[in-house]
Amino acid sequence: MLDERSVSAAAARLNLTQPAMSRTLGRIRRVTGDRILVRSGRVMLPTPYAEAIRDQVHHLVGQAQAVLLPVSEVDPATLERTFTIQCNDVVAAALLPRLATALLRDAPGVCLRVIGEPHTTTDELRQGRIDLQITDEAPPHTEIRSATVLTDELAVIGRRDLPRDPSGWAAFAALPHVVISRRGRRRNRVDDLLEARGLRRNVSFTVPTVALALPILAGHPLIAVVPGQLTEQALPSTLRRYPMPGPPSSVPAVLAWHVRHDQDPAHRWFRTRVTDVFGAVTA
Repeated sequence: MLDERSVSAAAARLNLTQPAMSRTLGRIRRVTGDRILVRSGRVMLPTPYAEAIRDQVHHLVGQAQAVLLPVSEVDPATLERTFTIQCNDVVAAALLPRLATALLRDAPGVCLRVIGEPHTTTDELRQGRIDLQITDEAPPHTEIRSATVLTDELAVIGRRDLPRDPSGWAAFAALPHVVISRRGRRRNRVDDLLEARGLRRNVSFTVPTVALALPILAGHPLIAVVPGQLTEQALPSTLRRYPMPGPPSSVPAVLAWHVRHDQDPAHRWFRTRVTDVFGAVTA
């Protein structure tokens, strides 16, 4: 109304009826105690008070639009935000070097916080404690979005001088195993594969991370089953990767986030960066 100096013109600009705009002017007059616009012949003129607050009103309207209108783009160079990822140590070791390079180069104001997988099943995404979760399973809840960013193959790791080649089922079952499980479970899909062939394995150790398994494997003639591509870069020279017996057994890397982040441009940019890094790992 201050720009148009006309109730009817202001109503047309806002796609409102003139009576609706007149009621709005009445409410403003009651709140401020000022007439805001007064008639002078055929036009309406702003009062001294209205002239004095014109710039403030423009500024407040601009602020309101910035808050209420969705932002469609984000500038990584000026973004200041902390993102929290939850994943196991194998994923972290493969992801972080490349992701750190990308963030330090393109988004120096971003802080990355990485936490390990919990020992029990929790709803960290639903509770808002983390931004992204990377697991090998699709999330069970409908409000959790997900995308498979990598498909790896299970592989065997062990010393180069193992007493037998674990690429065959009989030799694979005969060698003592290190099982990697954050919950301390001895049984996993490998046992199902063995039982389908009438075989069982001897589990000598159960550890929560690959990092803890590596020194055990390096010092003794044992084997462990791990995601092949993601783990290979972490292997010391004393260990090597062997193929799993039989047909390949795939394991996915599933990126999950809460639905409330779907339209968040900063979150969308970040999960795109994470997805790109996984693509580079397998390139």
